[in-house]
Amino acid sequence: MSERDSDRPEFSAGGEDDHLSDEEIERALAGFEQEFQEDAAGGSQASDGPLDGQAGPQEADPLTSGGFDEELEGLIGNKAKAALIVTRLASAELLAAFCQISDISAVCLEDSEGAVAVLRNLDGDGPEAAVKDLTCVISGLSAMLVVNRADKLEAKLWVDGRSGEAFPPPVLFASAAGFVEDLLIGAADVDMLTAQGIKSFDSGDMDQAHAMGVIASHTRFRRGGGPASGRVE
Repeated sequence: MSERDSDRPEFSAGGEDDHLSDEEIERALAGFEQEFQEDAAGGSQASDGPLDGQAGPQEADPLTSGGFDEELEGLIGNKAKAALIVTRLASAELLAAFCQISDISAVCLEDSEGAVAVLRNLDGDGPEAAVKDLTCVISGLSAMLVVNRADKLEAKLWVDGRSGEAFPPPVLFASAAGFVEDLLIGAADVDMLTAQGIKSFDSGDMDQAHAMGVIASHTRFRRGGGPASGRVE
């Protein structure tokens, strides 16, 4: 018999002893109360770790997380890993203004080789739609769209809303900003480059009036013309 069992009141069976006195009932209740308190204290300690047959705290399953879905889309090419519009414009602010009036969400980085727009919409043919809109709205502007899909780099020239000649990426890298390749392969990001002192302008930070003011400061308009009929200086 355990020490705990020895503390429990014993009840006799049979005869008049079946009727408990008030004193015996109080002793029984006191014993049960003490046993309950001891069990509760032991249970709180056990709850600190996983119970037998029960798993402990589960870690996030990478197969069901949103990050896995996004990574899978990138691996199979449904979503580009990175997409850039490379131009010969001297001003990243001007490129951001062009992106704003073309409804393109991008961060534009400045470089002596030409401003570069880092596109945010990477789903499906979003990058192609962006460069098409940009070169349609800004007549005469030529731009190179460079995309990383499923770790395959593609570079193609766009003019007046139409795609043209494709270029081997190494040829482009030789004549573009030094950070273009790093952005495409994931060796750098916008925050890293701005921390290094590269000027950046977000098209989302401009409204249309601001964008038109920037464009006006860089372009010469013909009478009655708009940005599509102006000449970029």
